[in-house]
Amino acid sequence: MFNFAAMKDRKLLNTELGRLSPDAYSDTKNGVVVLLDNVRSAHNVGSVFRSADCFKADAVWLCGITPVPPSPLIRKTALGAEEVVPSVYVEDTLEAVRRLKEEGYVLVAVEQTVHSLSLETFLPQPGRRYAYIFGNEVDGVRQDVVDACDLSLEIPQFGTKHSLNVSVAAGVVLWHCLGKQQGLTRQASPR
Repeated sequence: MFNFAAMKDRKLLNTELGRLSPDAYSDTKNGVVVLLDNVRSAHNVGSVFRSADCFKADAVWLCGITPVPPSPLIRKTALGAEEVVPSVYVEDTLEAVRRLKEEGYVLVAVEQTVHSLSLETFLPQPGRRYAYIFGNEVDGVRQDVVDACDLSLEIPQFGTKHSLNVSVAAGVVLWHCLGKQQGLTRQASPR
């Protein structure tokens, strides 16, 4: 049996993490964008930028009342990710959805719907481009936007609340979808 108490571990230095430079980040595309539908909180927007950077999303689309960079409140949680991840502002979410559909994206509402797929059952198809749409902190993704999407994904939950914070939901979905797409999810090594 492995002796966990005897195991010594050390945090990695930032220089040991092998992260991309901002130039290298913009050189390749994963075919994934995040669209925020009327998200109110600049802190949530900043957190989404941070997750988008972490999982190398191509862009964050900001719609309606969603705060846009530059903003000190976005920067507080984005920590500069808003300067690396490109952003697009479109006033009307349906117009943004129309544009993404014309560009060939599969439109995915992250929302609890009658026919939503449970996240763990969803496998992004190689070579397809996906736009993951996250909604307002209170109202979620607008119904007309859900109607315009190709499918809905739901994050399984087991507690008493009916939803996750929008920035947490974005991190979970990006980890699952980009991790599956790029083979980033791996088996934990036995200890």
